[in-house]
Amino acid sequence: MPNILQKRWYGYQTVWMFMLQLLLVIFVSYFNWILGLVSLCLVGVLTYSMLRVERQFRKELIRYVTDLNYRIKRVEGEAVSKLPFGVMLYSEERTIEWHNHFVAGMYGKDSVVGLPLSELLPQLPAPSRDKKDGGGARTTVEMMVGERHYELTVDANERLIYFHDMTELAVLRSRYEDERAALGIVLLDNLDEATQGMDDQQRTALIARVATAITEWAKQYRVYLRRLSSERYLMILNQKSLDELEQSRFVILDEVREMTADLKVPITLSIGLAFGAERFSELGELAQSSLDMALGRGGDQAAVKAGQRLSFYGGKSGAIEKRTRVRARVIAHALRDLMQESDRVIIMGHRVPDLDVIGASIGVLKAADMYKVEAHIVLDGPNPAIERLMERIGKEEALLRRFITPEQAMNMMTEHTLLVLVDTHKASITMEPRLVEEASRVVIVDHHRRGEEFVADAVLVYLEPYASSACELVTELLQYIHEKVELSPLEATTLLAGITVDTKHFALHTGSRTFEAAAFLRRNGADTVMVQRLLKEDLQEYIAKADIIKHARMIHGHIALAVTETNRKIPQLLIAQVADTLLNMTGVLASFVISKRPDGLIGISARSLGSMNVQVVMERLGGGGHLTNAAVQLEGTQAEAEKRLLAVLDEIEKEEGLFE
Repeated sequence: MPNILQKRWYGYQTVWMFMLQLLLVIFVSYFNWILGLVSLCLVGVLTYSMLRVERQFRKELIRYVTDLNYRIKRVEGEAVSKLPFGVMLYSEERTIEWHNHFVAGMYGKDSVVGLPLSELLPQLPAPSRDKKDGGGARTTVEMMVGERHYELTVDANERLIYFHDMTELAVLRSRYEDERAALGIVLLDNLDEATQGMDDQQRTALIARVATAITEWAKQYRVYLRRLSSERYLMILNQKSLDELEQSRFVILDEVREMTADLKVPITLSIGLAFGAERFSELGELAQSSLDMALGRGGDQAAVKAGQRLSFYGGKSGAIEKRTRVRARVIAHALRDLMQESDRVIIMGHRVPDLDVIGASIGVLKAADMYKVEAHIVLDGPNPAIERLMERIGKEEALLRRFITPEQAMNMMTEHTLLVLVDTHKASITMEPRLVEEASRVVIVDHHRRGEEFVADAVLVYLEPYASSACELVTELLQYIHEKVELSPLEATTLLAGITVDTKHFALHTGSRTFEAAAFLRRNGADTVMVQRLLKEDLQEYIAKADIIKHARMIHGHIALAVTETNRKIPQLLIAQVADTLLNMTGVLASFVISKRPDGLIGISARSLGSMNVQVVMERLGGGGHLTNAAVQLEGTQAEAEKRLLAVLDEIEKEEGLFE
């Protein structure tokens, strides 16, 4: 019995009351001893009565507590057994020792005692042995048992598991996730080129055919489609429909391309989708950004932005060459104004620069010189790809002085300095990424398909995947940036050399504007003989390439794969050259070369003739590039890199096929 009940009757109040009574008895006895004796007897009777009542109270209290304890023990087992949630005890060997009726009902059995925990709850993680990992703490796990969702609270110390049925909450949560809104934009990205030469009736009929296909596709996947113009549509859908679209890999891209295959230029679609933002205004901005990403990669593909994830689908066809020079003229005038507003111009390309970087840099340097703006080219050091060109530039002392180191460029950088990036749009692979961070104004001139990484807040972007090279883009800009452009033979030759290298002697990625740019350079004194001298191969390099090629084998019918010996370190340039050479072999539509580089990384160079998108393959490995030319650098061994590459090729083959 608690002390508070036992001691309640002789507290301070009771003591003072008896003392007061005794004082009154003494006081009365002083005047009349008979009354005092009577009073003393009354006090004694009162005391005896209180003691008797207290003893009776204690007996009744003990009886009540005993009865209550008996009742609790009697219903305890039944109450625990019929709780509206599950309770399970398991042994040190992780077998079931006891459970209530709720757990038995979960499995539809009378008892599961004795069964191993791993059989009943295979998704339950094994207990941690490390105390630092919280091995003795309570953990909460969600899992399904049958068709019901349960939240399991595991007390490892007591070897006790509580089961709480949360099916209704899980269904509501799943429904909420499935019904979250997504926005998309569908664009016929080459409608003008495809319908060039058609009359209004033919053009309208063609647009109607494509619109019908897109509308039926939208109905199939429960997408609300609203036509904004003849070439643009707005999509409103939920996450469930978006997941189904991603699983189908946006078949509408292939359907529209095949439907219009009889045209001289088939119509292709670009789709930008966004999901995950709370506000529709933000979703709209992300959808437009995704569409820009798809267009920047050449079109004929879908880009999906979901939170931090950016996925691409399609991209089987090459970018369609634009037949209008309006954009080149607008960009040229904007670049001219930016140069005139700057105190100096710094030009930079990617690490390990090639002839395309040097040629494009010299072209931008010439544009700055025409407006008497101080300009410099950043060069982090020579390499075999530009060695002969730099020897020739070394004879032109005035031009050689315009090349500076990244450290010198950092010292020159001011708030009004204009940084021009050529042949790349990724800050991480530039010669000096710190320059991109320091520059307040950045211009990008690039021909690669746009990747997930992109320089933020560039004031001017001239990214055209249809172009053969950065030198082609710069050559077009030079024709509009000044009324009278006068190139020296060396400047024209370096630009032509850049185009020649990236087109493999005008065999790949060439359009009508590529030849127009080459003709312009030839008119300005470009020396084709010098270009051939710059591109001559060293005998030892040729022998080294042949030694790598002898290890090549054919996979998937038309893909050449070469893996070098494990003890050899091959420069990235030589790896790329071997991949180019393998394309010249009969029956080879794509080539991959894997080798260890001098820096210890494993380099993979990928090339194709256009029927296979090697950019998609390299992106899945963490690299990039564009449709016919891509690469990646990996850590690990060559065998591991080969295994990963083969796994990606098998995956793409199962999903959509490797070749068109």
